[in-house]
Amino acid sequence: MTEAQNRIDRRFAELRSEGRKALVTYIVAGDGGLENTVGLMHQLVASGSDLIELGVPFSDPMAEGPVIQKGHERALANKCSLRKCLALVKEFRSQDADTPVILMGYANPIEKMGAEAFADNLKEAGADGALTVDLPAEEAGPLSELLNARNLRNIFLLTPTTSDERIRQITELASGFVYYVSLKGVTGAGNLDLDSVRENLARIRRHTELPLCVGFGIKDGASAKAVSADGDGAVVGSVLVSAVAESNDGAAAKDRIGTLVSEMRSALDS
Repeated sequence: MTEAQNRIDRRFAELRSEGRKALVTYIVAGDGGLENTVGLMHQLVASGSDLIELGVPFSDPMAEGPVIQKGHERALANKCSLRKCLALVKEFRSQDADTPVILMGYANPIEKMGAEAFADNLKEAGADGALTVDLPAEEAGPLSELLNARNLRNIFLLTPTTSDERIRQITELASGFVYYVSLKGVTGAGNLDLDSVRENLARIRRHTELPLCVGFGIKDGASAKAVSADGDGAVVGSVLVSAVAESNDGAAAKDRIGTLVSEMRSALDS
């Protein structure tokens, strides 16, 4: 891979050329044991994940539902931090040079580290971008500039209630892909409204050519395939975090994680 080829851009270009949808998978770093996170990441890839979102544990993950909140709590109890997340990415990268990895978290740990140091460390670890859930577009410009200068991508969330003007503002800052939140509320809540997903993806598409991936409420292969029909991929998180919780150990959860991801991969490719 050349310096100009960010892994996220390359992966979506490959998927588009193959006529395939992206499967984006989320786990919380340190959940199930710090020593098991890299093994889970490799399991995600082996089972068909195209891009990994590695959750950075935070004490007040306000956008998350109860399942992922508990994952953050378990990870913090395991002493996981932003610096340890970066070390996990570096360890993962020693065996996987191709799979895109983004860190998904909240602004406070980045502010503590310092935005420029965060961007430098993200690059040095081998990550490909960041998604900062509570960073408003009005304040995101400096971080976007720091990430862009290092060929890293800044991923943004859009929701069903995002206005057209705000979609325009956010997509001007966004890179890599856009994460569309299919539901009003927190992760893992409610049922999917596919008509709403379709209408809002069309609304977003009028403002950007970036890949559009849909998350929140994806529980199985059928829901992954349904939400990605009008977009470029599906993002799955809560069901995987739940599998880690049920096993109470990341190593013991690998088989269940593999089964879940393989089913979604097969559905997306069918």
